Amino acid sequence: MQADQFCGYALWGHAIKPHENIRHSPRFAASGTITCDKKFVEASGVLGLFDAAQDAEEAGLAWARAWIDSHA
Repeated sequence: MQADQFCGYALWGHAIKPHENIRHSPRFAASGTITCDKKFVEASGVLGLFDAAQDAEEAGLAWARAWIDSHA
């Protein structure tokens, strides 16, 4: 999980590991969470699948920044 600050909000980018019994190549689902003053604001659904956890986390952070830009 990666964290960042943007326009007074705390952002979280998540990389969700696939279930161990899945036989496909291991990929990470991306999601993002936004909080303000330690209170939940918004969370994404699954944003896509990525080969690297860092790429998934960065996609979650990018989603959170875009959400703030369009709702602030």
